[in-house]
Amino acid sequence: MKHDDFIFPAGSKVSLLKHYDPAYHDAYHDKAEAVKKLQANIEKLAEYQDVLYAQNTYALLIIFQAMDAAGKDSTIKHVMSGVNPQGFQVFSFKSPSAEELDHDYLWRTMKSLPERGRIGIFNRSYYEEVLVVRVHPEILLNQQLPHHPKGNQIWKQRFHEINNFEKYLVHNGIIVLKFFLNVSKSEQKKRFLQRIESPEKHWKFSVNDVRERAFWDEYMKAYEEVFHHTSTEHAPWYIIPADHKWYTRLVVADIICSKLKELNLQYPTVSEAYKQELLQAKYILEQEE
Repeated sequence: MKHDDFIFPAGSKVSLLKHYDPAYHDAYHDKAEAVKKLQANIEKLAEYQDVLYAQNTYALLIIFQAMDAAGKDSTIKHVMSGVNPQGFQVFSFKSPSAEELDHDYLWRTMKSLPERGRIGIFNRSYYEEVLVVRVHPEILLNQQLPHHPKGNQIWKQRFHEINNFEKYLVHNGIIVLKFFLNVSKSEQKKRFLQRIESPEKHWKFSVNDVRERAFWDEYMKAYEEVFHHTSTEHAPWYIIPADHKWYTRLVVADIICSKLKELNLQYPTVSEAYKQELLQAKYILEQEE
């Protein structure tokens, strides 16, 4: 599995429809084989997370963006299933509240950034401000902006701001991983119907999800613009095939493990004086009856 194959080339005008197959699953024709590899990655991720937490130098911010029913929730659930709950947190961002609208558009996500030593997951993120807001520009009217650049200038302005923000995070030890779960329109329809037909999945479904399908082409164009402007060397976008959930989870877990491995994480070393204190503590304990 070559991770570079999933990266959206910085500054390129690549088409999601023509160049990325949502049903792609590499050499893994056997789901059982992929599940076995995923389990190995889950175990490795737990080990890396333990060292990340102990070292307390880096943090990892994982961003998931996708169309509805692409499998963000289940991917997070499966990939992070072995991680110590003390070491990671998940934030889901929906429509901004009145309080959030009284701040700049990065505020609500900025205050949810992971602390050093932790993994933070954004289920949707500040990228909604250049996706759903772009598809539905009337939302801008509620954002109380002092200046509203005309035409596409506001999106270019926000792309620039987001790139600077992510570069700032990386420079300060917060590694940014961005995943777009690329589900096909036909597979989304299939999953919507499953939710409607399964009582235990009714809570996952909203009629508004179907209404948004009418804007599918507009969303694809908005996503391509996002990737073109914000897939950078310090924070690239990974386009993950999402028609087969088992393959989606495998690729995401594999990329996360590889990124943590690149950090060359180490458990903290202790001084000789502290080692002597440990020996003294050991001696005291061993003398107890």
